[in-house]
Amino acid sequence: MPKKIQDLKPDTVLKNYWRDNEQFADIFNAVLFKGEPVLKPEELEDADTEESSVLEHRDYAESLKASRDTIKVSKKSTAFGVELVMLGMESQEHIHYAMPLRVMGYDYSTYKKQYDDNARKYQMSKGLEEAEYLSRMKRTDRFAPVITMVVYYGEKPWDAAVSLHGILDIPEEMKAFVNDYKVLLVEARENNLILHNVKNVAFFNMMEIILDRNLPKEEARKKVIDYAREHNVDKSVIMTVAGAANCKIDYNALSRKGDFDMCTLFDEIARENEARGEARGEARGEARGIIEAGFDFGLSETDILERLQKKLNISLQAAQEYIRLFGRQTV
Repeated sequence: MPKKIQDLKPDTVLKNYWRDNEQFADIFNAVLFKGEPVLKPEELEDADTEESSVLEHRDYAESLKASRDTIKVSKKSTAFGVELVMLGMESQEHIHYAMPLRVMGYDYSTYKKQYDDNARKYQMSKGLEEAEYLSRMKRTDRFAPVITMVVYYGEKPWDAAVSLHGILDIPEEMKAFVNDYKVLLVEARENNLILHNVKNVAFFNMMEIILDRNLPKEEARKKVIDYAREHNVDKSVIMTVAGAANCKIDYNALSRKGDFDMCTLFDEIARENEARGEARGEARGEARGIIEAGFDFGLSETDILERLQKKLNISLQAAQEYIRLFGRQTV
């Protein structure tokens, strides 16, 4: 019997949404070509999102694990005038202050994967110059360029760096000599994208309403419900909005009602937020007790962090946040 309440995780639902070539091409056209329909949906093919690779050093090899949210290949692209272009998208729920490094890592892994695939052709030196054999690459070999877009769905304005230089302690006079790496960022909460796909238009308009911090919650609720009904927004878009808003939906109940709309969605969100609030309160109380007891018995902060993770089944980051909240009161 299926679970009554299913968790709409943002990364999963957004991956599914952007897997559609029409929607994917539309947002890239909006960002890269100011809305001109240059990139064609029929030119896009899904590519393997798993891009782990091995970084080889002189004395050891280090594995790099990287898995993109979505990546597509544009073959014989009329948009870019080249044989192949790889287009990647990362959906970001929270601000990430090391985003330039993450994007650089994803792109490196994509290029490294292309290099490794290409290098397999050159296991033998026959027909190769010495430098080509050592490089496992001919001087005429070329790889597909990679363009990575980050779409941020958070409520707070993005205040993290959008280039590698932004996270480096670098004097102005040195910048010309240190390679930069830029992040192609889109904020769902506020953007000037020229979109043509009706689902994308509805999705971003609704997200902008939901994420507007100047709107009282009840006003935002009414406004987004009115928008969804007035524009007869597709159910898949509403589900994606729900996922991006990180809520849970009762699929079975909705299928029985047959009237899935934004009003139903907000009712579900309200109930879920209430339940989450209660759960968070219980977890905070339990965490505080663990921390107080740990310090009373002379445990180190490292030991307390381990106990928090084990007892509450939470991440190290979450455990550190509890220490930050309650540690000073108990030391």
